[in-house]
Amino acid sequence: MDHREIMNKVDHLLDEGRTALLATTDGKGQPHMRWMTPTVLKWRPNTLFAFTSPASQKVRHLQAHREVAWMVQDRALNEIIHLRGVMNVVDNPALRTELMEVLGSHLLVLWKANVDETEMVVLETVIKQAVYFVPMKGFRELVSFPEPAARPG
Repeated sequence: MDHREIMNKVDHLLDEGRTALLATTDGKGQPHMRWMTPTVLKWRPNTLFAFTSPASQKVRHLQAHREVAWMVQDRALNEIIHLRGVMNVVDNPALRTELMEVLGSHLLVLWKANVDETEMVVLETVIKQAVYFVPMKGFRELVSFPEPAARPG
């Protein structure tokens, strides 16, 4: 299995379940996990996107440690994918608008906690490695991702 196949599986699992677990690490080295609603954008390979408030604990954690982990699974836990990567906080109105079109209707909890969508920032995770796990078959595969190409200018 290669990184493209893994990202297709992630996209499929997120279409089915809509949520994933995000793990960050605070400045004292303590792990923190929370449910999030991420998505994949076809034009940005090997990357996972989500929203948060710029004042969230996640943003503070990322100031100390940009390395994060995600866990995506189907409802029956027949397929589980662990993703590791580096997360960036992106304040880009065009990207925020595009993500809002994809995720907006699935963010009920976020809307209850944060009123103004224009104040949201994008969490961009560049995936470096994935572990694909099928528990009932005892199958586990580690997949490394290529280094991202440098963005122009």
